Amino acid sequence: MTIHLPQGPYEPRATPLDLAPGTGPLASRTVFSAAHVVADPYADISPDSPAAVDWDATLAFRRHLWSHGLGVAEAMDTAQRGMGLDWAGAAELIRRSAAEAKAVGGRIACGVGTDQLTGPASLAEVRSAYEEQLALVEESGAQAILMASRALAAAAKGPEDYLETYAHLLRQASEPVVLHWLGPMFDPALDGYWGSSDLDTATDTFLKVIAEHPDKVDGIKISLLDAEREIDVRRRLPSGVRCYTGDDFNYPELIAGDDRGFSHALLGIFDPLGPLAAHAVRVLDTGDTQGFRDLLDPTVELSRHLFQAPTRFYKTGVVFLAWLAGHQDHFTMVGGLQSARSLPHLAKAYELADRLGLFPDPELAESRMRTLLAVNGGNGGTR
Repeated sequence: MTIHLPQGPYEPRATPLDLAPGTGPLASRTVFSAAHVVADPYADISPDSPAAVDWDATLAFRRHLWSHGLGVAEAMDTAQRGMGLDWAGAAELIRRSAAEAKAVGGRIACGVGTDQLTGPASLAEVRSAYEEQLALVEESGAQAILMASRALAAAAKGPEDYLETYAHLLRQASEPVVLHWLGPMFDPALDGYWGSSDLDTATDTFLKVIAEHPDKVDGIKISLLDAEREIDVRRRLPSGVRCYTGDDFNYPELIAGDDRGFSHALLGIFDPLGPLAAHAVRVLDTGDTQGFRDLLDPTVELSRHLFQAPTRFYKTGVVFLAWLAGHQDHFTMVGGLQSARSLPHLAKAYELADRLGLFPDPELAESRMRTLLAVNGGNGGTR
């Protein structure tokens, strides 16, 4: 039955893609999904209160990702770090998810930042905050992802402050970490990271950190939505240091790679695309690069839609699709972020995802889309 979306009438799919969980881990690429958190919609809280998280639903979603062979990148930007989830909430998320990963044999890496600092801080205070979070992540048994720090961006006077801070942290790390460079399109407070707004200069500083400590860097993740820059950096990495693409606009070509290398993946878009992404990588494992591209290339339109400017609000579309897919019973986000995207934006996301066959139960997704339209004053067409 036709559904009348803000962009026009649409005929929903009747059947989903067949994406049953595969067997065994992915082989040719290491792939992490940066997972969202599920809010508790019945918590009696105010905008100033700590986030109320539905832990059962949050952990169930991680088990869903692990069942498809994906790793979970925990307490990252997708989990609303700095946009609804404070450090206390993130710490609890890390403890619970790491324990769950250990119980089911799932791979997990967790974000290490400085978001317990809520005001101006010195470089010493930034280092101390990083150390506190690094210790918690390592104690949990998870791999550490050193995230970009708003506090460091505010306190640093130039590249040397970044070099000294990261050198100190890498010496502290007991196991190799992933270094994450998150661009200002995801967080405007990170503009000028690595001591310069000139990306070539910033890239040189970033690479210098890695070159001085290659034994402490498992890999890097660049989230600049710039495929050419990622390929350039990838080719300049020391041997043995991986590149995890964080490019939600160009991931198929970057993961497929070329005759000079390829990227692994650590992506927010692999939250809604999880089963399809895992299936595509299993095809790539067989050496069928074209088959991999045939599966993932059509998903780029949806990803570019979800991550369109202002990009930092992409989480709203991610959680919306999780609701339509039946992974959670409501479309409520911590911090009230469900209101960060418009109804036309969400309706387009529904159409693009449904065309791909992403919803395990298309009828449920259609029903929930109609409900959202009705709540907003429309009827979506009668069934």
